[in-house]
Amino acid sequence: MTEVFEKKDVQKLQRIVVDSLEDVKAQDIAVFNTEHLSPLFERVIIASGTSNRQTKALAANVRDDVRDGGFGKPRIEGKENGEWIIVDCGSVVVHIMQPTIRQYYHLEEIWGDKPVRIKLGAPQPKPVTKAVEVVEPAAAKSTRKPAAKTSTGKGKSAATKSTGVAKPPGTAKKTAASGTNASARKPSTKAPVKKVIQAKPVAVKKPAAKKTASGKSPARKPRA
Repeated sequence: MTEVFEKKDVQKLQRIVVDSLEDVKAQDIAVFNTEHLSPLFERVIIASGTSNRQTKALAANVRDDVRDGGFGKPRIEGKENGEWIIVDCGSVVVHIMQPTIRQYYHLEEIWGDKPVRIKLGAPQPKPVTKAVEVVEPAAAKSTRKPAAKTSTGKGKSAATKSTGVAKPPGTAKKTAASGTNASARKPSTKAPVKKVIQAKPVAVKKPAAKKTASGKSPARKPRA
């Protein structure tokens, strides 16, 4: 039973260290099982930092997270230099190195006999897909006024054609001779002919000759 609890504690401590390294953007995180190689520790974790500032930040974050997880305060070595920092967490030893130092010493050849598979990155929640109801826009209402009813009782005017646009009543009449629409005729280009009205001679009535008492008109005097 004690061995089972110890393995669970090692796996829990391993998870805390890996998550802590990921929080500060560590590169090339690798975990190796060293139970068969050393009785002092069971895991070796190697990670890279691009600068002295990042390696120091990684070591400090691992120290704080392990202590907050209830595993005691880890011991740190090499913090002054920053090129290679070792964080001793008891059953887990963490090596935080810059890329050139890691490539030079190549600790994977010493401790990399049994690599441990780990899941990097915190699990992200699955997106919840909801059914979205698509509401189609209502048809645009017509702004036309209702056509006046004819004597037949139909809604459209007698002058309305297949286009549905009412025209003035005079344009729908057709001539009996040609059968074409009267409104389609082209205006005449001939100049209008002016009519000349001749004035009629007006008859001038002469004054009637005065009659004498005998009823005869007086005799005209001869001209001199």
